[in-house]
Amino acid sequence: MRQRPRRDSRGILDPGRLLRQVRFRRRLAAPALHAYVEHYWLIDWELTEPFEQRVVPHPAVNVVFHGQENGPETAEVAGPASELFAITLHGVGRASGVQFRPGGFRPFWRRPVAELTGRRRPLAGTGLPVPGPVCPGGDDDRCRRLDALLTGWGPAPDPLTAEATALVEEIRADRSILRVDDFARRHGVSTRRLQRLFLDHVGVGPKWVIRRYRLQEAIEQAAGGPLDWAGLATDLGYADQAHLVREFTAVTGISPAAYARSLS
Repeated sequence: MRQRPRRDSRGILDPGRLLRQVRFRRRLAAPALHAYVEHYWLIDWELTEPFEQRVVPHPAVNVVFHGQENGPETAEVAGPASELFAITLHGVGRASGVQFRPGGFRPFWRRPVAELTGRRRPLAGTGLPVPGPVCPGGDDDRCRRLDALLTGWGPAPDPLTAEATALVEEIRADRSILRVDDFARRHGVSTRRLQRLFLDHVGVGPKWVIRRYRLQEAIEQAAGGPLDWAGLATDLGYADQAHLVREFTAVTGISPAAYARSLS
């Protein structure tokens, strides 16, 4: 069982700037929820001018509670998204979020997660019970409220959820996984079954998951200093450097070279 949340910056564009502008923390959920929840994320900010943060989303569902000073708290469910996510923060505020493990929202939602892909829905419109304010108080208070909320939603254990979650985690951890048909053969299943399983439980197909994790790895490595982009493209399964550059630019809105320059 994990003792601490992961500390990588995968998906976060210019993570150093994020940490200079806001207080960003990750916390683990209660042990009974670890099978479903990757981590909670907590953000607090006091800004003198607007700050835009951009994120290349993971293949995961997030439930987000957002509170602006002296304003009402909002809550929404954000499904897996193929496009770059950008949010502009201003003034004084807080956000408390649940990042589910890929496939981990299915036992709460109890419907195909593909229904949420590319969509953001108010929590009140999903049929799930809506809590009182989550964001007030310290980190422990906020996490206890999230634990109570998810426990109250009563996730229904499902062996297919566990299978989908384990398969996605394998893709994330093993950069040698580059092709869906090879991955299916490794596990003795058909590509069609793999596709159905991913769409139902994760919300996107296995090819999308592979490409997204490899692109996130390229983004994270770009933040670490100068890169051999041609060699990285080969390592991550792209046909050539030009293919990596096109996908990086299409998703992030900026070329790899320009992104690396912006960080320095």
